[in-house]
Amino acid sequence: MSAPESGRYVRQTVLAEVGAAGQAQLAAASVLVVGAGGLGCPVLQYLAGAGVGRLVVVDHDTVEESNLHRQPLYTMADIGAAKAEAARAALTRFNPAVAVEATVERLTPQNAARLVASAQVVIDAADSFAVTYILSDACQAAAKPLVSASVIGLSGYVGAFCGGGPSYRAIFPDVAVDGGTCATVGVLGTAVAVLGGLQAHLALHLLLGLEPSALGRVITFDARKLGFGGFGFAGSPEPETHVPFIAPGAVSADDLVVDLRSLEEAPQSPFAGARRLDVDHVAEVLTQPPSRQRIVLCCRSGQRALAAADRLRARGAENLALVALG
Repeated sequence: MSAPESGRYVRQTVLAEVGAAGQAQLAAASVLVVGAGGLGCPVLQYLAGAGVGRLVVVDHDTVEESNLHRQPLYTMADIGAAKAEAARAALTRFNPAVAVEATVERLTPQNAARLVASAQVVIDAADSFAVTYILSDACQAAAKPLVSASVIGLSGYVGAFCGGGPSYRAIFPDVAVDGGTCATVGVLGTAVAVLGGLQAHLALHLLLGLEPSALGRVITFDARKLGFGGFGFAGSPEPETHVPFIAPGAVSADDLVVDLRSLEEAPQSPFAGARRLDVDHVAEVLTQPPSRQRIVLCCRSGQRALAAADRLRARGAENLALVALG
């Protein structure tokens, strides 16, 4: 560690839990951060500040003015720029000793395994149902820890999954179809900062090998009531089966495709011959007994597709796949 770097990290290396050996561990670590928005900004700032040696930032989005109240990595000058690249520039100015790689693409079933493979810890900061399940599947297969968080309005949670602990699917096999988004419900910037800061803390906890392990724990935060909660789930069994997310290009002509978006939401489906049904009526695609043809369920975020899959599985359907169209 050089003299300038030693001065930069002196307030954490003095900790018995870190020390020179722990700082060296952080410098040698590689962390994948998927999402450079409200959660990703504090995650990236604190991991770069702590001296994590390599950060890979994955985000397909661009900076908008409405992001700035909760994404302090960016300024007015960054509006229109790719978030991953703007984040890399800001973090490099902040701590040039950290190697930051910007990947301007959407996290998909096609690239997830490749991106996860080079990381020691994976951070899910995308706040997307599809991304969370895709990352959980990839991390479970690669035995890599996943730190995932979600926040909406004034509350949220953060948890550590996979890497030897239960996967996200083991704890949250189902989702509510009526969940809102930051765009529809709103979000307070400070609530996002608290959850993003907790994500960074859990990542450092895992990288430093602190005990008890963060794996198998969920922490909840209610910013209105100023309360923290949570639960442990170590030892929870994995589901025997699950419905995978697939890339749009993996949909074949033999599939029965159901586009769960309304015509107002998406006048044109990318899949020729796709049926338009909402979640409440998705069972109309089933015959008695259900055929062996694969049913592909599509929506914007993957949330409705997951809920529709649960309804079809309850009626005996087995050959299902999901697509999040973004």
